[in-house]
Amino acid sequence: MKEGENMRITDLLDSKSICLEGTPGSKNEALDQMVDLMARSGKINDLEAYRRQVYLREEESTTGIGDGIAIPHGKCDAVTRPGLAAMVVREGVEFDALDGEPVNLIFLIAAPNTEDNVHLDVLSKLSVLLMDEKFVEDLKNAKTVDDFLQIVDAADEEKPDLDESLSADTSEKESKEKCKILAVTSCPTGIAHTYMAAEGLEKAAKAQNCWIKVETRGSGGAKNVLTEQEIQEADCIIVAADAKVPMERFHGKRLIECQVSDGISKADQLIERAIRGDAPVYQAASGAVSEQTAVSGSWGHKIYMQLMNGVSHMLPFVVGGGILIALAFLIDGLSVDMASLSDEMRANFGTITPAAAVLKNIGGVAFGFMLPILAGFIAMSIADRPGLAVGFVGGAIAANGKSGFLGALLAGFIAGYLILLLRKAFSKLPESIEKIAPVLLYPLFGILFIGLIMTFVVEPPIGALNTALNTGLTNMGGASKVVLGMIVAGMMSVDMGGPFNKAAYVFGTASIAAGNYDIMAAVMIGGMVPPCAIALSTLLFKNKFTKAERESGPTNFIMGLAFITEGAIPFAASDPLRVLPSCILGSAAAGALSMAFNCTLMAPHGGIFVFPVVDHAVMYFLALIVGTVLGAVALGLLKKKVEQ
Repeated sequence: MKEGENMRITDLLDSKSICLEGTPGSKNEALDQMVDLMARSGKINDLEAYRRQVYLREEESTTGIGDGIAIPHGKCDAVTRPGLAAMVVREGVEFDALDGEPVNLIFLIAAPNTEDNVHLDVLSKLSVLLMDEKFVEDLKNAKTVDDFLQIVDAADEEKPDLDESLSADTSEKESKEKCKILAVTSCPTGIAHTYMAAEGLEKAAKAQNCWIKVETRGSGGAKNVLTEQEIQEADCIIVAADAKVPMERFHGKRLIECQVSDGISKADQLIERAIRGDAPVYQAASGAVSEQTAVSGSWGHKIYMQLMNGVSHMLPFVVGGGILIALAFLIDGLSVDMASLSDEMRANFGTITPAAAVLKNIGGVAFGFMLPILAGFIAMSIADRPGLAVGFVGGAIAANGKSGFLGALLAGFIAGYLILLLRKAFSKLPESIEKIAPVLLYPLFGILFIGLIMTFVVEPPIGALNTALNTGLTNMGGASKVVLGMIVAGMMSVDMGGPFNKAAYVFGTASIAAGNYDIMAAVMIGGMVPPCAIALSTLLFKNKFTKAERESGPTNFIMGLAFITEGAIPFAASDPLRVLPSCILGSAAAGALSMAFNCTLMAPHGGIFVFPVVDHAVMYFLALIVGTVLGAVALGLLKKKVEQ
């Protein structure tokens, strides 16, 4: 069918991808069966890549929205055309749903990275339809696949277009309604939860006789955008979002911030809070509209997200600069005879030949940005744009002083909360002066105070601690280094991309900056083992894995050798009690051997492609083999046969 304005939900829902008698025994089985159903429609060119994306999305937050419904989704290049798959599970399946109840109806969404807005509107319209209890009940009771499709098509015909639904009745009967509420909904994928939260809030508001307008910020862009006049006249604003939303336009208004899932499952409570006026007044920096990541949850989660914002922006500088520096050492190593060099020339190793000197200079410049970028973006995640410059300065002071990585880490958090303190202090100023605070007062006082704090409070103790740590690592004996290698490599397998994995990786990259290259070697080999061990285990113990797992297993060799630990996530998610201990065992052994063999690595990424710059590369490869075999055998022994 030609794509166009009249595309319908049933154009994306192939009859081959519908199952009315699903019997999955667990959430992971349900996801796997849904992915296989989707594959039957011929819209997936890489089944395992799509499966990984579905599992990764599920890790962000459950797609079991409550009331017996789940809408998992995957958006990636493995999807050739947008599609839907559906399953009715009459007995229900545990899905970690928001209400804790079993799920009976599952819709899986497949979206390519290049879909147009017509597809997005169709998929989002389905999400809104699923908020209708009668529609859901009719689908659960469908006798045949044709009946299922007819129910969907009939509901699609009756429901107004998404844009019409969102903007309906937002300008009528304002005087008769007791509260004027505005809302913004947004989720990371921007397909399902964004519009379901909008529908939930609209229903709850109408039930309370409240006027409401909801701005949705999905993959197709912002729709039903709130106007400046509407914002000024609103009694309360609800931002239900897990993605970035322009926030400064709400300065001075009562505002409730929450997760997008709360807009679905707790819409009534949010509307009641808005009616009561039970919401703080939002304070934002004056000036141009900026974007602030909506971070909710515990303080620990907030701090972790703020830290990861700095780390994610820092890594490109670390990876690019680190590999260039490593190549400079490789070029000099191949071009000169180290034995014939004087001590002075050896001290300049990496810059002896012209080509090496150019690469090392470029890499050094990139590395120089590492700590300021880390601190700057931690501060920005806390205090928005005013925190960026203050964090940069604090990070630069740490980089040029002795506090190094630990100092930059503290600088980022100090800078962010310093700006929040200044914002509160300057809120008492006359409006004419307050307007220039972001461009004059925040930079002036923020940079002054962070400079004084770093120089006189942070640098002395953290510098001494950092120096002691570096000296201790440099002087570590063989046994201590082996234990350290075992710990950091094992951490790479604990959560495969989560906090433990990131902590070990950041420790390794920070050690490179401090001149301790053996730690990074242990970290990288620890991250390479899990995918490789799983791939080998699927070949050695075929009766312990499903057909789909055996087919996808060997691709983990490629991912493991490229230092992409996340390739092991689908296997770990489906059987964590057996997969994780096996991978941790293999990684810890490989890390210990890497240290025992005195392997060093000056590049913070690259896997097998940077083996040429590894010192004692042959022994390093041997450590990888040992860790892989050990992990594979342990996994094969722990797992039960598929029949069991």
